[in-house]
Amino acid sequence: MRPSFKRTMYACFVGYIVQAIVNNFVPLLFVTFQKSYQIPLSKITLLITINFMIQLLIDLLSAGFVDKIGYKASVTIAHICSAIGLFLLTILPEVTADPFTGILIAVAIYAIGGGLLEVLISPIYCWGHVGVVLISTIFFSTFGIANWKILARIWAVIPVLNGIIFLTSPIYSLHEEGEKGLSIRELCSMKIFWVVMLMMTCAGASE
Repeated sequence: MRPSFKRTMYACFVGYIVQAIVNNFVPLLFVTFQKSYQIPLSKITLLITINFMIQLLIDLLSAGFVDKIGYKASVTIAHICSAIGLFLLTILPEVTADPFTGILIAVAIYAIGGGLLEVLISPIYCWGHVGVVLISTIFFSTFGIANWKILARIWAVIPVLNGIIFLTSPIYSLHEEGEKGLSIRELCSMKIFWVVMLMMTCAGASE
């Protein structure tokens, strides 16, 4: 019997909402972090750089391991990392000697999840961004930004639930059974690869 992929499609939609959460929630708290933990704004803004550097690194490395461990395992790991990172964000700043170090560790963990989601799921990121900012703003306006840890834990529930959905959903491999994908060396030797890389770089700069 041919499996229904409607559940998988919906899980992909939610997956990019998770991506939006890991990229957009913490920047909404920059001023709060500055006031609560006395962290200079120059260090706080470094979190964005670290987040995207780790995501880019995962993007590069994923070509070597996603095919080996499988797409279901990879997307599940992405959700686990996203959930753990968001949850640790509410704990580590209080238990580490330097609150910034705690925040940085949490960001690094969920950036791994964000990088994998970037590779594995078709983008609907802009709508996820709108939803995260809108819901977070309404929450802060209603309950106060001092309660951001509650919202962080609520956001962490989404990758947990969506990871469970992916575990029980069918996922096709990009390769036929027994077929081997291109190695990094083979990929880099193709001219079209570098053309596409240039296009992605320009698109990323535009975004």
